[in-house]
Amino acid sequence: MRADAVRGHLDGLLLAVLEPGPLHGYAIIAAVQHRSGGALELRTGTIYPALNRLERLGLLSSSWQSSGERRRRCYELTKAGRRTLATERTAWSEFTTAIGSVLNPTTPPGIAT
Repeated sequence: MRADAVRGHLDGLLLAVLEPGPLHGYAIIAAVQHRSGGALELRTGTIYPALNRLERLGLLSSSWQSSGERRRRCYELTKAGRRTLATERTAWSEFTTAIGSVLNPTTPPGIAT
């Protein structure tokens, strides 16, 4: 899938995979890839700046967690993040309905309804 297809939807994707609970960066990448059936492969250089921006906006919070000898920053949704995710889902639904109406019209082109 083209990288520009994700542009404008990255925030919604990140918020959605964090909805069930906290994840660290690589787990977020894996979750997006898994949930998209392998169609979306995000790079660390893409998601970490986005995660930091979403945290600055108050949509995510983060904390350091240890896993064995490794420390990882884990991200989770805030209440504002959950509200924003709901808004993103509504906007996505409206967008796909509008695009679908153009690409797959129920009335043949040129016929007035």
